[in-house]
Amino acid sequence: MATLRALECLVALVDHGSVTRAAAALGFSQPALSHQIASLERELGTPVVHKLGRGVRVTAAGQAVAEEARVALRAADQAVRTGRRIGAGTSGRLRVACAETMTGWLLVPVLRRWRSSRRDVTIELSEHTSADHMVELVATGAADLAVGPMPSPTDEYVEVLGAEEVVVVAPAGHRFTTKPAVSFADLASEPFVHYVPDNGLSGWIDQLAAQHRVVLDPVLRTRSPRTAAQLAAAGMGVTIVPVSALSARPPGLVRRLSPVVTRQVAVVVGAPSDTLVAAFVEDLRQRTFPQVR
Repeated sequence: MATLRALECLVALVDHGSVTRAAAALGFSQPALSHQIASLERELGTPVVHKLGRGVRVTAAGQAVAEEARVALRAADQAVRTGRRIGAGTSGRLRVACAETMTGWLLVPVLRRWRSSRRDVTIELSEHTSADHMVELVATGAADLAVGPMPSPTDEYVEVLGAEEVVVVAPAGHRFTTKPAVSFADLASEPFVHYVPDNGLSGWIDQLAAQHRVVLDPVLRTRSPRTAAQLAAAGMGVTIVPVSALSARPPGLVRRLSPVVTRQVAVVVGAPSDTLVAAFVEDLRQRTFPQVR
């Protein structure tokens, strides 16, 4: 296949009309330019220049190839400039997968900053309820990074950003009102608003309960922790949610677990050396985590 360098030499010959001037314009020696032209002719199987007594003349084939070559050279130049902008972190596309409860308090401030300072960067955001599913998106190249609870062990790069507390939500006036904190034993006799199996909280909460020798009594299941909190506040039962799922003024009654339970929040990255990814992760490191009030 003809190289861009050979095509560049041909275009220079058309523009400058002589080997001497074309070579000077490109910063080549004349033998080097002639070598590129000869290589191009072998590739095409036809002459692109006709040698005259004191110079050369570009053939009809050479003129036609040069016109197409200009398009290829402009595209190559654009590709290089795009790569440089992306490498500098000022342009490109970043695909972010995030646990749905964490978008508001963890990502929104970072996204707002990027919107004002990196206007040529397009961010594609998707929200999920399973950390392992988000890791799969990173592993298959469908996402550049994922932010959420610590996933199962993976070969992808994982960095812990911090930890968030999980709490109990119950309806206002519930017997938990008199308790400063709620134990798993307290939950054993309560109707429980649980999660569907494909939400990572489902199995995690069951494991926590089993560690305290408690079997929960699910009365319904939902995919969303935000919905679980609203259902519990509405009197459908009690539930456990991460603090990030609570609104600024959460409905119902919120109580800490006893002992306190937290879950690690991590970012999973497909290519840590990528400039945009590294800059985004650095901004995530600066975020603070919500606290129980």
